[in-house]
Amino acid sequence: EVQLVESGGGSAQAGGSLRLSCVASGVVLDDYFIGWFRQAPGKGREAVSVIRSRDGSTFYLDSVKSRFAISSDNAKNTVYLQMNSLKPEDTAVYYCAALDDDHSDIVIPSKYFSTHEYRHWGQGTQVTVSS
Repeated sequence: EVQLVESGGGSAQAGGSLRLSCVASGVVLDDYFIGWFRQAPGKGREAVSVIRSRDGSTFYLDSVKSRFAISSDNAKNTVYLQMNSLKPEDTAVYYCAALDDDHSDIVIPSKYFSTHEYRHWGQGTQVTVSS
């Protein structure tokens, strides 16, 4: 059974930092893309960042590209999202999710950013940024 458990959320001031962790069980990270998504109140769920664990390829939402960093520690089966220079608009519930890696050499970022492609989801962790 695949399980994803997020932690590290909380409150921060604008300009501050938080690091989210996603611990995966029942999976081998090399066989998955792991994505961080977020959902703000009244809004749809959007992809923030994705990592292809087998080769470390990363993908980012434009609005977070210079502020957030995704990384994975395959030995710990954990994916991190380091969030710096936080803004009030980063306030949301953050989820990690797993997408099976077909090991294709063809890169399709739009697929990796689509919520519908992901079969496995964590329960989410709240991030609140105050101005």
